[in-house]
Amino acid sequence: MRKELYNKICTRLERLYKLPDGAVYEHENKEEKIPEGAVRIVNHIDLWNQNVEFIEQEENWARPAVFVEFCPIRWNAIVPGVEYRAEPEVKLHIVTDWAGAASEGSSFKEEALAVFDLPELIHERLTCLEGETFKVFDLVESQTNHNHEEMVENIEVYSCVAIKRING
Repeated sequence: MRKELYNKICTRLERLYKLPDGAVYEHENKEEKIPEGAVRIVNHIDLWNQNVEFIEQEENWARPAVFVEFCPIRWNAIVPGVEYRAEPEVKLHIVTDWAGAASEGSSFKEEALAVFDLPELIHERLTCLEGETFKVFDLVESQTNHNHEEMVENIEVYSCVAIKRING
């Protein structure tokens, strides 16, 4: 379940581009060329490993970045030894650069508040995502890190119904 979900999240986010006019372009057809001037919206995707806390020790990664954290999963046996279900939570750590103060009168206000645009776009693209081993992937909680320096971290918590079958 985790591998399939992670790969689907990556696939959805890797194909998002911003066009020069500000519109979002979704590159779904690999045969089609990416429009000139389009820039990737999410520059780095990886599994979460306390990346923000240990930024000086980490390999440098481009921002905006999304890190996927799988919370502990408690499985319930539907048919013991054969089929299990769970409702796991997955945290998406969305890390962007801090653009300055968002206070009234700040010349950086619009750029500073843009940190909330990416979580919204990601939610639009991931809501109700499904696969063979999970269903109904959807947003359940949003957290904003208000103790930051040069980066802002928004954590979007999703849950889904996970299915595990043992074929024997």
